[in-house]
Amino acid sequence: MRTTLDFSPLFRTGIGFDRVFDVLESASRIQPADNWPPYDIIRVGEDAYRIVMAVAGFDRDELTLTDRPNLLVISGAKREAVLGPEAEYLHKGIAERTFERRFELADHVKVANASLEKGLLTIELRREIPEALKPRRIDIQGERVAGANTPAQIEAAKAA
Repeated sequence: MRTTLDFSPLFRTGIGFDRVFDVLESASRIQPADNWPPYDIIRVGEDAYRIVMAVAGFDRDELTLTDRPNLLVISGAKREAVLGPEAEYLHKGIAERTFERRFELADHVKVANASLEKGLLTIELRREIPEALKPRRIDIQGERVAGANTPAQIEAAKAA
């Protein structure tokens, strides 16, 4: 049974939240339960995050990270292993299948760096809000009188 959320009442009072509604709608769609490769998402600071993904058996050149606006795509494709003419698998338990994992990123979240060590792919993310979008203090001016730049007239002009 699929439950669909109706965000139309929120459109009457929310302005500029279109992207949030799109993300919520896409998250509510039923997606296949693919939990490979396993990963962790860690918040390491107010504006810093880390994704750690277990990619045992993959080399750096077999992994691809693509940073698109508001989307991080991690994919892996294993090259064909050369075993030799006499070798054959008796048991193959290391998953080396091709994968693609997508992460929706909030506005202004960018990939800072990525590293691969001991079979763990670590991706550092940072939220970098541009100066123009940061909150700023607005000075309140005093009362403005029409023609404040012209000198005050004390007496009316005399009629001739």
